Amino acid sequence: MRNITTLKLLDYFQLHSSTTKLKQQYLANRAYIDGYNQQDPGFTLIELIVVLLLAGILAAIAAPGWVAFVNQQQLNKANDAVLAALQEAQREAQKKKLSYSVSFQKNSTTQNVEIAIYRTDTGISTWKPLGADVGVSSDKFLLGTNLSSENSAGSNVSYTLSTSAKMTFDYMGTLSNANFGTATPPSTEPPGIKIVVAVPSRQNPSLASNVKRCIIVKTLLGSMIAKKDSDCN
Repeated sequence: MRNITTLKLLDYFQLHSSTTKLKQQYLANRAYIDGYNQQDPGFTLIELIVVLLLAGILAAIAAPGWVAFVNQQQLNKANDAVLAALQEAQREAQKKKLSYSVSFQKNSTTQNVEIAIYRTDTGISTWKPLGADVGVSSDKFLLGTNLSSENSAGSNVSYTLSTSAKMTFDYMGTLSNANFGTATPPSTEPPGIKIVVAVPSRQNPSLASNVKRCIIVKTLLGSMIAKKDSDCN
């Protein structure tokens, strides 16, 4: 009986000793974790202010480049819309064996650049914002042309739009009685009929900047080429 009691006491002390060791280990681990947390309290207010200032500086540096990129993308889409309108009028003329015209205007109320594609003999019935179907805000750019009259190129590109300056394709899809302008030396080629879209100047939004896109027509057959910047002057 004494031996049994002794064994039970030994088991009790061993169990108590193991529990004590576990408690000590837990407390030691807890103290280590608490000490680590105290050493890494997070960012200070000064550090946050410095990070925000740096982020603002980087944004200020990157913003002009991003704005220029967005403007160029919008301008490319607007120029594509001009080309699509001219091609549509040419196709309709060939298909229906009738003359079709394209005219542009600036809406004085909305400031949108608008376009009309119509049968020449019936006249304009509907205007629509240029590039609206491809997500372009046409009030953000200028549209100009060197048309002095129907199918006739003048010497300069004007951003004051007139419905009398229009392009007309005859029943064969050609530009009948077209005048492509006078060559300016040293060039021997006439400038051609130009439809230009441009980013407004920062100093004067009514004037065009050097960032431009254009469609140029130089042949009676109505073949069209896309150009940019100085080629659109």
